[in-house]
Amino acid sequence: MTDPTPDFVLRPVKFSRLAGRGILLGLTVPQLITASVAVTSIIFSLYFAGAPGLAWTSPVWVTSAAGTWLPVGGRPAILWLPVAGHWFWRSARKQTSYRKRVATPRPTGTLALPGDAAALREWEDPETGAVMIQDPYGQTLTAILEVTHPSFILLDPIEQQRRVTGWGRVLATTCRSGRIARLQVLERTLPDSGSGLAQWWATHGNDDGSWVATTYRELIERAGPAGERHVSTISLSLDLNAAGRSVRAAGGGMKGAAHVLRQEMTTLTSALRTADLKPSTWYPPRQLAAMLRSAYDPGVAVTLERANGVGRVLADAGPVVVEESWDRLRSDTAFHTVLWISEWPRSLVFPGFLAPVLLTGGITRSFSLICDPIRADIAARDIRKKRTGYISDAHQRAKVGQIEDLRQSAEYDDVLQQDADLTAGHGLLRYTGLIALSAPTETELEAAVATIEQAAIQASCETRRLVGQQAQAFTAAALPLGRGI
Repeated sequence: MTDPTPDFVLRPVKFSRLAGRGILLGLTVPQLITASVAVTSIIFSLYFAGAPGLAWTSPVWVTSAAGTWLPVGGRPAILWLPVAGHWFWRSARKQTSYRKRVATPRPTGTLALPGDAAALREWEDPETGAVMIQDPYGQTLTAILEVTHPSFILLDPIEQQRRVTGWGRVLATTCRSGRIARLQVLERTLPDSGSGLAQWWATHGNDDGSWVATTYRELIERAGPAGERHVSTISLSLDLNAAGRSVRAAGGGMKGAAHVLRQEMTTLTSALRTADLKPSTWYPPRQLAAMLRSAYDPGVAVTLERANGVGRVLADAGPVVVEESWDRLRSDTAFHTVLWISEWPRSLVFPGFLAPVLLTGGITRSFSLICDPIRADIAARDIRKKRTGYISDAHQRAKVGQIEDLRQSAEYDDVLQQDADLTAGHGLLRYTGLIALSAPTETELEAAVATIEQAAIQASCETRRLVGQQAQAFTAAALPLGRGI
């Protein structure tokens, strides 16, 4: 007999590097434009006016050269131009400030959210009671599901690998569908309201009015909010363009789209159960409303959970006030900022490598993993394009005598590995990791950022604070709406 356990031996994994290859010699299109401006101005100045002309035109070619090669925040200066330009344009149009109009009701079926998220629409599925969020611009329809699971860190290595294999099959199911636009895994921390303890006491306790019973009841009421609990949700986004034929076959419109999304919801639920994950019922409007409200105003999370009838209307679940600055966001009673995982581990790591980030206590945090499935034909075409580009760059560097960069060789090896995985029948996904941090004061927020940055270093990850787009990043990182950035 053969031993089946070797297939479930905990194996380390390795992530692909963030591609840094440009169009020519490692330069991107904006860099090539500014470099061309610098070279052209130098040549024309020397040809028509000599050294004095070179001095007169120095502001042009010096600025262009600095924009091409001067690093700012780990990126060439010219690459900051779109971000900064869009930020100043929004600031000039006063789009960085939001005030809820209490006297003016929202249109029926819309969400009371700031920014571009205000265009989202809600649809309550009559068959499942689930709320489905429609993005009319992104052409997606999203449903949210809460998932419970045992602590992964406390499992033995064989059980960990078995669960990792099961989760891989869930992702493979998403890739093979061809109609899924995005899968968002959101793990967030919330102050424990103590409702679980209160329910246990109401069921098993003997509240006879004695001093012992009174003391125990008061202890439960005070100890609950001091704790912390973790909530994990999965958001499934249907690509309405890719599923257009199926939607029309199901009757068209929102009813047809909801029918197709229900099919994908059933498939995902079955795959999650196969992976030993426990899915709950799909989120109804009232549950999503409480989640949106607590994301913008963490201070009311305990009140919302204890009072089931308060703050459960989705049309009023958004923030009251939002003020966006260059590197942070303020809404109601909290300050927020979003970190982007710019580099995943470059060396071999085990599946639980994110434990330092996810298990850091005392911080209100939301970790969002956005998975974008790539169709097999598009992935194959993109891989061929990358391989051709890397080979062409290698020949070009050899002609000019430039030394081969080991980073570029490692990126080319990653492309070859992706090609091998795609040929073997595996699906490819594009991952984006975002961490949204919240705190009641700016000082506490900066302390939380420093703590998470150190935890990310322990997890062999690199984080970068997003700037100029905090409102959009917060919507993608802290809200289970299947939004990208």
